[in-house]
Parts: sequence; structure tokens; C-alpha cells
Amino acid sequence: MSETSETPQPQHPGDPSAERVATDLSDVVGRLLRRLRSSSADSLLTPSQRSVLARLQDGGPATTAALARAELVRPQSMRLTLGALESRGFVTRAPDPEDGRKSVVSVTEGGSATLAGVRAAKRSWLAEAIAAELDGAERRSLAEAVELIGRLVDK
Repeated sequence: MSETSETPQPQHPGDPSAERVATDLSDVVGRLLRRLRSSSADSLLTPSQRSVLARLQDGGPATTAALARAELVRPQSMRLTLGALESRGFVTRAPDPEDGRKSVVSVTEGGSATLAGVRAAKRSWLAEAIAAELDGAERRSLAEAVELIGRLVDK
């Protein structure tokens, strides 16, 4: 780590405190996430189902137990979520090659297409909102803020 990331930066008079910025950012991100979820409401996927599909799409096949741990839910809850996704043809199960008593869950083409539609609806809403509400200078400021937030998240 660099010295600047370990040492707090000096605060200038009039600068907001880290706590104030953290509170405001948390509030705004929460509202943004709710708006993004509502922008793809026509997909009829619950937030849990969307999260599991995304995890399987991005991380590959997984067992029910591994998904439950990753999503911080009980295995029984994960079985219900997977059952709903499976009944709609969005996931499929196959025997675990390492342990035949377990099954591995994978996203189907239908699940991938549904997830792509949900993601596209979210991006579309956000792009339209940015285009309608922000001028060029504000879009540049937002792009800089995105980089800073990414730096915080990836730390």
C-alpha cells in the first residue's frame, strides 16, 4: 500500500467530514439501487432471483450450499429461490462431478437472456436519466465520481 492510502489526508476548512460523505453516499446509492430495481420490474424476478442469476452468470456453476453462503442466506431459502428459477427454466441442475450426492446449478440460455434484459433495462433507464438531467460538465463530474467510488469499492 502507498503511504497516502495509509495516512489520512488533511482536512481543509469547509471540507465535509468523511462520516458526512459516507452517510450521504450510502443514502444516494440506496435510492439509486431502488430505482434501478424498479426500472426492470417487468422481468418479474425478485431481487434474490436476480442476484442468484447474476452470481451464476458471472461466477459459473455452483452448489446450493455455496450459493447460500455467497448470498448470506440459509440453504433452505436458497433451495426455494433456485426452485423458482428452475421452474421458469432459468437454471438447471446436474450432478456434482466431485460429489454425486450434490448437484451443481447453472444458468440456462433463458436465464442468461432474462438477466441480460434486466441489466439492459437498468442501463437504459440510467443512461436516459443522465442524458436528460445532466449537462456535459455534470456528466464529466459524475464520471470522475464513478472512478472514485470504484476505487473505494475495489480497495
